[in-house]
Amino acid sequence: MDKRSFLKLLGAGALGLAAGRLLPSSQPLFAGTPPPKRKYWAWVTKDFNPTSDGWKRQLALMRESGIDAILPEIYESRHAFYGSKHLPVTEARLEKILPLAKAEGMEVHAWMWSMPCNVEEVVRDHPEWYVVNRKGESAAEKPAYVPYYKFLCPSQPGAQEFVRTTVKELSQYDELTGVHFDYIRFPDVILPTGLQPKYGITQDREYPEYDYCYCDVCRHDFEQETGTDPLKLSDPAANDAWKQFRYKRISRLVNDILIPVVHEHKKMASAAVFPNWENVRQQWSTWHLDAALPMLYHGFYDKGIDWIGEQTKKEVEEMKNGAPIYSGLFVPQLRPEEMPQAIDTALKAGASGVVLFAGPLMTEEHWRAFAQAVKR
Repeated sequence: MDKRSFLKLLGAGALGLAAGRLLPSSQPLFAGTPPPKRKYWAWVTKDFNPTSDGWKRQLALMRESGIDAILPEIYESRHAFYGSKHLPVTEARLEKILPLAKAEGMEVHAWMWSMPCNVEEVVRDHPEWYVVNRKGESAAEKPAYVPYYKFLCPSQPGAQEFVRTTVKELSQYDELTGVHFDYIRFPDVILPTGLQPKYGITQDREYPEYDYCYCDVCRHDFEQETGTDPLKLSDPAANDAWKQFRYKRISRLVNDILIPVVHEHKKMASAAVFPNWENVRQQWSTWHLDAALPMLYHGFYDKGIDWIGEQTKKEVEEMKNGAPIYSGLFVPQLRPEEMPQAIDTALKAGASGVVLFAGPLMTEEHWRAFAQAVKR
């Protein structure tokens, strides 16, 4: 079956995921077992693409420095870096990485963009899959902030199955440790304060052009539940039922549609998540994850390093299923001499380890400081 035919089947709901028909919920793989020992991770962006020998050197450096798991970027909303049957493929990079990481004794978690979809065929043939803001503008045609913010709607059956298919393909790799969900959310209704100047905006409240989703399915389903069309709410930003509806739409996608596929193949499910989760409708503390990787990029929130510990403590306490928290550190915001403080702050607050964004951004001085901190 070619990609065009496959997409048409998704649009017609022919692959069995109709609205309201959900898979059974899934519990974390570690349920009932002792908490895992400390683990250290590193995201690896798609821009890092050396030869096999280059990968060997990078993986050896990471392993020697104390990294246990890597998260290579395998799908970035446009192209797949693995042998996908339903996405445009750039190269089979995952297939190259897996044996090399195994030789170093490292875990590999396939990092995939979840809701943004910039695949040209999908944008063209299925605009109904995309989120719509309060002004009635589709992200397929007028995305917020940046051109790639073309988010799928978690209420749309075709969009659900499209994301699920990517998860299923990745979960079938025998040597893969887990699937890692990124952008598993709505677009930011309010950006972190440190990022707003970059886009020349001030967001002191929820503005209609950034407030999602008001597509026909979301409006219909909310009205069925509450008797009210969300577009007719006097103040949508203050309506708790409307907030909860959208939190639950993302949570339903994660818990009832995506994670069961990952666990069916005996893989770990992890996610890159936000500390200010309300602003992206991402109530991840209720998800059935095996690991949560909150992106505690303190500079984006105009905070100091101590904030990393404050957020970590809060997140450990709030995680409903007791899944381990691995605090995400943004390498460009940390000088090498600050690395031990950031790691120590996270661990003392209850983190089971940290995750670096990103491994290839680390200098020799960063790696030296990191290794000393994690091996103490």
